[in-house]
Parts: sequence; structure tokens; C-alpha cells
Amino acid sequence: MSGDSGKLAPSDFRVNPVAQFGDKFHCCCLETISPVSKQTFFGNPVHLARIAVVGLLSLVLLSTGAQARSLAEDSIPLAQLPAQGRDTYALITQGGPFPYDKDGSVFGNRERLLPKHPRGHYREYTVKTPGARNRGARRIVCGGPAKTPEVCYYTADHYSSFRKIAP
Repeated sequence: MSGDSGKLAPSDFRVNPVAQFGDKFHCCCLETISPVSKQTFFGNPVHLARIAVVGLLSLVLLSTGAQARSLAEDSIPLAQLPAQGRDTYALITQGGPFPYDKDGSVFGNRERLLPKHPRGHYREYTVKTPGARNRGARRIVCGGPAKTPEVCYYTADHYSSFRKIAP
């Protein structure tokens, strides 16, 4: 124990790559190196694996949340959308007609980059890409009622990133 406080300090610990508990050996435990007592923490490899998984998931969730917030806050003025994007936006606000069968279909937000809402809140629309043989990667995704959306987002990279459209 470090000092006179009776509390353990980081310098009182070491990692023991193999520790014995009874007749079983465990990998990677954290133990005290105090000459008075030897206590072992996290000695069970199953507990270590659980701790590692929880830690990694926490990091992923925190970084995903931060990314989603920053993407939702990033905006693009309607006037700065490509001409095809402005045309698609006009069709959305008019209620169509749309050139592609999939336009107006439910967008599931599986990437979780947009604010969380119940399934069916978001709908996707194709932004024509000059020279593309298919629908291309550009989309507008709108949330709320189909004919009067509350918010729309533009993606030029097939849902890898979004920018909120400022009308």
C-alpha cells in the first residue's frame, strides 16, 4: 500500500499473465503487490472478456452518438444542393410525381446517423446522378409527413453521411 492512507494506489498493482486459483489457472489477472496481502481482481478470464466487450461497446456507442449529433447539426442551404437535388426537393414538397418506384419508400435509418425516430418516420428519394446507369448514390431523406416533411437530409455518398437541408 502506498503512503499511510491504507488505500491501494495504481503502483500497488501489477498484471500477472497467469494466476492460479485453487487447481485452475487463469490468464491475465490484476493483483496487488502489497507485501501485507495479495488480492487478485478480475482473475476469471470470462469476467475479463465481459469487461472488455462492455468497454468496447461503450466506446462504439459514445462515438456513434457523437457522430450522429455532428452530422445532424451539419447543414447545407437548399440553394447549394446540386440542381438535381433542388429538383427532387421541389417534387417532395409538391407530393410528386417521382421518377423512381422506390422514391417515397421508408428509410430504415439502419446506419443510425439521423436522429432516432420510429420506423416509418423517414422516407427516401433519389437525386438523379448525371451519367449514372442506375439510381446512383445521391438521396434526400425526409422525416415526418410525406407531403409536408419536418426535416430533410441530403446524402451524396449513399447514407455514409448526411447534411440537414436548410430551406
